[in-house]
Amino acid sequence: MEAYVYDHVRTPRGKGRPDGALHEVTSVEMATQLLQALQQRNDLDTSLLDDVIIGMAQPVGEQGGVLARAAVLQAGYAQTVGGQQIHRFCATGLDAVSLIAAQVHAGMIQAGIGGGVESMSRTVMGYDSGAWTSDPAVACQNHYAPQGIGADMIATLDGYTREDVDRFAVESQRKAANAWEQGYFKKSIVPVKDVLGEVLLDHDEHMRPGTTVDSLAKLKPAFEGFGKAGFEAVAKARYPEIEDISYVHHGGNSSGIVDGSGLVMVGSKEFGVKAGLKPRGRIRSYANIGSEPTIMLTAPSAVSRKALNAGGMTEKDIDLWELNEAFASVVLRYQREMDIPDDKINVNGGAIAMGHPLGATGAMLVGTVLDELERRDLNAGLITLCAANGLGTAAIIERV
Repeated sequence: MEAYVYDHVRTPRGKGRPDGALHEVTSVEMATQLLQALQQRNDLDTSLLDDVIIGMAQPVGEQGGVLARAAVLQAGYAQTVGGQQIHRFCATGLDAVSLIAAQVHAGMIQAGIGGGVESMSRTVMGYDSGAWTSDPAVACQNHYAPQGIGADMIATLDGYTREDVDRFAVESQRKAANAWEQGYFKKSIVPVKDVLGEVLLDHDEHMRPGTTVDSLAKLKPAFEGFGKAGFEAVAKARYPEIEDISYVHHGGNSSGIVDGSGLVMVGSKEFGVKAGLKPRGRIRSYANIGSEPTIMLTAPSAVSRKALNAGGMTEKDIDLWELNEAFASVVLRYQREMDIPDDKINVNGGAIAMGHPLGATGAMLVGTVLDELERRDLNAGLITLCAANGLGTAAIIERV
């Protein structure tokens, strides 16, 4: 059975700090507003849906308690619609979409909604890290070091200079600004409203379109302090060939801390007939994989090849590539390993410019790629993300 994409929506991304436009909005409210938008846009009989899977990278506090079920009921959906909460760090949002697709492919459900949400201004990163970072027996065995150290290790091993990563960041800002100016995100953005119905935010708030290589050169490396505090020694124990880590990453060439949510509606052909909807795309394949946990950011190439193999495809079959811009060096390595030209990857900018609401980004990228495939009259796109502790996810979508 095929798994079709019928619609997708996302919020704009708000700065993930107390003065950000979305700070007053809870995660369940962001997800609720997107669920309501999907129902209204499609005149959807929600009783036709089987499940809603919404994940986040910090499933604690107000983001815990199976948030998906709370949002389903808050949005006024039929009470028969289930809810599930998942967590695979930054891979979560895409994984939620893939899990819905897998159930449709297996014939176990007819339709569902997958995606993610993250309020980074209201929930502190690291609340749920657990044994991975906090239990010495686990952390020492796996040579744990913060993600930024891993990004700088990639730059060191691959020879990317400060100018290389800063130039990539500037290009991300340029592409994102152009996409907004041209209205490329217009059909998928749902403005977030307050309790009075007034619009709080209708655009990605994190962007800095005036960024230049010269302006970024003034920023100090963000992760050198972690390295000198002891994590450099940990990393060198795993990679003894490294004499000195080249600290090149900072806030301007790393993913932005933001609030946001994204959802994708996936269903069978039969669901579309019953709901009176036409599919816009189909999910061809998906995959997950583990990678070396000290660097922890190198999974995208391997998991992309796994997804390509699962879909019976090769790199030549992919028209557009989308890799979450966790750090600039992650994308530069991916391009080199997969031999992807600049004009086929992250064509509308990425998380360096617009921000990375951890659990939501993967679902947002599915929509970004589908919209762009339609705009360019192309066929197939591959979406992939690296994730903490050496994880990676990928999915391939095709236009119908």
